[in-house]
Amino acid sequence: MLSNTKPLILGISGASGLIYAVRALKFLLAADYEIELVASKSSYMVWLAEQNIRMPPEPLQQEQFWREQAGVAQAGKLHCHPWGDVGANIASGSFRTLGMIIMPCSMSTVAKLAIGSSSDLLERAADVQLKEGRKLVIVPRETPFSLIHLRNLTALAEAGVRVVPAIPAWYHQPQTIEDLVDFVVARALDQLEIDCIPIQRWQGHR
Repeated sequence: MLSNTKPLILGISGASGLIYAVRALKFLLAADYEIELVASKSSYMVWLAEQNIRMPPEPLQQEQFWREQAGVAQAGKLHCHPWGDVGANIASGSFRTLGMIIMPCSMSTVAKLAIGSSSDLLERAADVQLKEGRKLVIVPRETPFSLIHLRNLTALAEAGVRVVPAIPAWYHQPQTIEDLVDFVVARALDQLEIDCIPIQRWQGHR
């Protein structure tokens, strides 16, 4: 029986940095969370660009795909949704969740959320979290930020969205790329009060 009864929505947009989503999924599934996953249409192109891998569009095949990428065969519970299925459970406020995290989050997604536009399931699910007053966390992966980006991010922050840029720290003396990625993922999940990643946290000066 799953220890975490309400699911968490993981949205994956077309920004660079799919490793953030993969590492988040690895630790969440291993910690027995139930995940409702939706990847945007453009994320398929990012997989090709970053890993030369084609992500399958069919939900059951995609579930297997994500489990293989995360290296978690059976733990937790994972449901994948087609990006265009705006009639899915996560598109309704009556479907209760722990909240939603979009990681990585493109500036296009930020812009649409900031003006209340939802043209696919990822954007609709995020809009639902906002209207229901639930937790929404975004991990933007862009540099530099333009004034338009900053204004859109400010609008979301004013609406209650937690903005966690993909900026790692070095005080924990990272040794691998995964160490850097995991720090960002852990800080993003902190915003949802989820602590399932064994990172070295700041203990203050000794």
